[in-house]
Amino acid sequence: MDLIGYIGVAAVLGLAAVGSGIGAGIAGQAAIGAWKRSYLANKPASFLLVVFAGAPLTQTIYGFIVMNALKGAGIDGLFKLGIGVLSGAAIGYSAVAQGQCSAASCDAFGETNKGFAQDLIVVGLCETVAIFVMAFSLAIIG
Repeated sequence: MDLIGYIGVAAVLGLAAVGSGIGAGIAGQAAIGAWKRSYLANKPASFLLVVFAGAPLTQTIYGFIVMNALKGAGIDGLFKLGIGVLSGAAIGYSAVAQGQCSAASCDAFGETNKGFAQDLIVVGLCETVAIFVMAFSLAIIG
Protein backbone atom coordinates (compact mmCIF):
# COMPACT_ATOMS: atom_id res chain seq x y z
CA MET A 1 0.00 0.00 0.00
CA ASP A 2 1.39 3.39 -0.87
CA LEU A 3 1.83 6.22 1.61
CA ILE A 4 -1.29 8.12 0.58
CA GLY A 5 -3.36 5.02 1.37
CA TYR A 6 -1.90 4.88 4.87
CA ILE A 7 -3.01 8.46 5.43
CA GLY A 8 -6.59 7.45 4.61
CA VAL A 9 -6.38 4.44 6.91
CA ALA A 10 -5.20 6.63 9.79
CA ALA A 11 -7.61 9.46 8.97
CA VAL A 12 -10.77 7.44 9.42
CA LEU A 13 -9.90 6.45 12.98
CA GLY A 14 -8.33 9.80 13.84
CA LEU A 15 -11.25 11.92 12.66
CA ALA A 16 -13.82 9.63 14.27
CA ALA A 17 -11.91 9.76 17.57
CA VAL A 18 -11.59 13.55 17.45
CA GLY A 19 -15.36 13.80 17.02
CA SER A 20 -15.91 11.38 19.88
CA GLY A 21 -13.66 13.41 22.14
CA ILE A 22 -15.38 16.67 21.30
CA GLY A 23 -18.86 15.17 21.63
CA ALA A 24 -18.09 13.48 24.95
CA GLY A 25 -16.59 16.72 26.23
CA ILE A 26 -19.69 18.70 25.32
CA ALA A 27 -22.05 16.13 26.85
CA GLY A 28 -19.87 15.63 29.90
CA GLN A 29 -19.86 19.32 30.72
CA ALA A 30 -23.65 19.35 30.56
CA ALA A 31 -23.90 16.29 32.82
CA ILE A 32 -21.63 17.90 35.39
CA GLY A 33 -23.69 21.09 35.25
CA ALA A 34 -26.93 19.16 35.75
CA TRP A 35 -25.43 17.32 38.71
CA LYS A 36 -24.33 20.61 40.23
CA ARG A 37 -27.87 21.99 39.96
CA SER A 38 -29.18 18.85 41.65
CA TYR A 39 -26.69 19.15 44.50
CA LEU A 40 -27.49 22.83 44.99
CA ALA A 41 -31.19 21.99 45.22
CA ASN A 42 -30.47 19.10 47.62
CA LYS A 43 -31.91 16.65 45.09
CA PRO A 44 -30.34 13.32 44.13
CA ALA A 45 -28.14 13.54 41.03
CA SER A 46 -29.18 11.02 38.38
CA PHE A 47 -26.45 8.60 37.35
CA LEU A 48 -28.35 8.10 34.07
CA LEU A 49 -26.66 11.22 32.71
CA VAL A 50 -23.52 9.10 32.27
CA VAL A 51 -25.36 7.40 29.38
CA PHE A 52 -25.61 10.75 27.59
CA ALA A 53 -22.05 11.77 28.46
CA GLY A 54 -20.60 8.55 27.05
CA ALA A 55 -22.80 8.17 23.99
CA PRO A 56 -20.41 9.85 21.51
CA LEU A 57 -17.61 7.40 22.31
CA THR A 58 -19.01 4.62 20.11
CA GLN A 59 -18.10 6.50 16.95
CA THR A 60 -14.45 5.75 17.67
CA ILE A 61 -15.32 2.05 17.41
CA TYR A 62 -16.97 2.61 14.03
CA GLY A 63 -13.87 4.43 12.82
CA PHE A 64 -11.74 1.52 14.02
CA ILE A 65 -13.90 -0.99 12.12
CA VAL A 66 -13.66 1.00 8.90
CA MET A 67 -9.91 1.47 9.44
CA ASN A 68 -9.35 -2.29 9.69
CA ALA A 69 -11.40 -2.94 6.57
CA LEU A 70 -9.59 -0.17 4.71
CA LYS A 71 -6.17 -1.40 5.80
CA GLY A 72 -6.69 -4.80 4.22
CA ALA A 73 -8.53 -3.61 1.13
CA GLY A 74 -6.89 -4.11 -2.22
CA ILE A 75 -7.89 -0.71 -3.61
CA ASP A 76 -5.97 2.29 -4.88
CA GLY A 77 -4.23 4.47 -2.28
CA LEU A 78 -5.99 7.64 -3.41
CA PHE A 79 -9.33 5.86 -3.09
CA LYS A 80 -8.36 4.80 0.45
CA LEU A 81 -7.49 8.39 1.25
CA GLY A 82 -10.87 9.60 0.04
CA ILE A 83 -12.83 6.96 1.90
CA GLY A 84 -10.80 7.46 5.05
CA VAL A 85 -11.06 11.24 5.19
CA LEU A 86 -14.70 11.50 4.18
CA SER A 87 -15.90 8.57 6.31
CA GLY A 88 -13.88 9.74 9.30
CA ALA A 89 -15.20 13.28 9.00
CA ALA A 90 -18.81 12.10 8.74
CA ILE A 91 -18.47 9.69 11.66
CA GLY A 92 -16.68 12.34 13.72
CA TYR A 93 -19.28 14.99 13.04
CA SER A 94 -21.98 12.52 14.02
CA ALA A 95 -20.26 12.24 17.41
CA VAL A 96 -20.14 16.03 17.81
CA ALA A 97 -23.85 16.33 16.98
CA GLN A 98 -24.57 13.48 19.36
CA GLY A 99 -22.67 15.30 22.08
CA GLN A 100 -24.75 18.41 21.49
CA CYS A 101 -28.01 16.46 21.67
CA SER A 102 -26.73 14.64 24.73
CA ALA A 103 -25.94 17.98 26.37
CA ALA A 104 -29.49 19.16 25.80
CA SER A 105 -30.74 15.83 27.12
CA CYS A 106 -28.64 16.22 30.29
CA ASP A 107 -30.08 19.66 30.82
CA ALA A 108 -33.68 18.58 30.28
CA PHE A 109 -33.55 15.30 32.18
CA GLY A 110 -31.46 16.77 34.97
CA GLU A 111 -34.04 19.48 35.51
CA THR A 112 -37.23 17.44 35.15
CA ASN A 113 -36.18 13.82 35.75
CA LYS A 114 -38.53 12.99 32.85
CA GLY A 115 -38.17 12.09 29.19
CA PHE A 116 -35.11 9.84 29.36
CA ALA A 117 -36.39 7.45 26.67
CA GLN A 118 -37.35 10.24 24.27
CA ASP A 119 -34.00 11.96 24.79
CA LEU A 120 -32.16 8.70 24.20
CA ILE A 121 -34.03 8.19 20.92
CA VAL A 122 -32.88 11.56 19.60
CA VAL A 123 -29.31 10.86 20.71
CA GLY A 124 -29.59 7.52 18.91
CA LEU A 125 -30.64 9.23 15.69
CA CYS A 126 -27.28 11.00 15.61
CA GLU A 127 -25.61 7.63 16.16
CA THR A 128 -27.50 6.20 13.20
CA VAL A 129 -25.68 8.53 10.83
CA ALA A 130 -22.34 7.06 11.94
CA ILE A 131 -23.66 3.51 11.59
CA PHE A 132 -24.87 4.27 8.06
CA VAL A 133 -21.52 5.79 7.11
CA MET A 134 -19.70 2.77 8.50
CA ALA A 135 -21.98 0.30 6.70
CA PHE A 136 -21.83 2.12 3.38
CA SER A 137 -18.06 2.54 3.64
CA LEU A 138 -17.65 -1.17 4.27
CA ALA A 139 -19.85 -1.87 1.24
CA ILE A 140 -17.74 0.43 -0.95
CA ILE A 141 -14.50 -1.13 0.29
CA GLY A 142 -15.91 -4.56 -0.50
